[in-house]
Amino acid sequence: MKHIYGYTIEALKEYLLSIQEKPFRANQIIEWVYRHKIQSFDEITNMKKEFLQILKKDFILDTFDLIQQQNSSDGTIKFLFQLQDGNLIETVLMKHIYGYSVCVTTEVGCNMGCAFCASGLKKKIRNLETYEMVLQILMVEHLTKLKITHVVVMGIGEPFDNYENVVQFLHIINYPLGLEIGARHITVSTCGLVDKIYAYSDFDLQVNLAISLHAPTNELRNQIMPINKAYPLEELIKAIRYYINKTNRRVTIEYILLRDFNDTKACANQLADLLHGLNVYVNLIPYNEVKEKPYQRSSLEAMHAFYDQLKKRSLNVTLRREQGSDIDAACGQLRSKHLK
Repeated sequence: MKHIYGYTIEALKEYLLSIQEKPFRANQIIEWVYRHKIQSFDEITNMKKEFLQILKKDFILDTFDLIQQQNSSDGTIKFLFQLQDGNLIETVLMKHIYGYSVCVTTEVGCNMGCAFCASGLKKKIRNLETYEMVLQILMVEHLTKLKITHVVVMGIGEPFDNYENVVQFLHIINYPLGLEIGARHITVSTCGLVDKIYAYSDFDLQVNLAISLHAPTNELRNQIMPINKAYPLEELIKAIRYYINKTNRRVTIEYILLRDFNDTKACANQLADLLHGLNVYVNLIPYNEVKEKPYQRSSLEAMHAFYDQLKKRSLNVTLRREQGSDIDAACGQLRSKHLK
């Protein structure tokens, strides 16, 4: 059996040709699946019953089991889903003035081992399949009755460590007759897999790129992000510069502020030096503390001082608005707690 949510329009047309069916049916199927959100192929009214029987035989309309839901006072909702093989993943809905976004998980667990992150508390078991990423959006829309307008691929796992499935996922959610989420409303975040940044520079959709940087020097970054030993900052910055020159698109630099570690004025100046001349903007992120990790959130004073210093150095910078701080907000936290 095939998973319908894992099929791009091109793959669906190939399937139709393989069963001697007209390729134009692909768009009809996409519309029924994503616009009408059918729960069964029997709900389709403009196709012959014989053809629907073939679809029912060949394809699954998957679903997840909802294990737990946490609702924040600010409108953020965290969902703990159980996959068909029993593994657990998290998906987060966030409310903004411009609409609703979903933070999508790409792996069961994570092997990147970032020292401050709850995602890595449980090692990677496997990559998510494309359909399991698409289903996260569909499940959130089904449970909340809301229309998702933006997607951030920043949940559990390193997206570029599951590159092919993620790229297929992006094509599916962007397709005009399907979920129709605009490419510029989608952001993929990586901790710095340099080879995949080069590959992503040739991607045919104008999807945004974010880099989880979190330290301005190799000395500091090596302490909290093992990926830096494989791809040090010199190589990462070179790849970012290549991406910007190739795509003419701005890159988001994510920087979690950790008390007395990377939140000093000296760090701000080092970060400004590192990013000098690049078309980037820095997103400063208040840390959601994880009890299994030794790091603490920077003081409000330190965060604003860091922000002010970057502004003085002529960097585009924002201080992210906190969301979900009254629930298990850190990525991977709810899953880890449930597994315990």
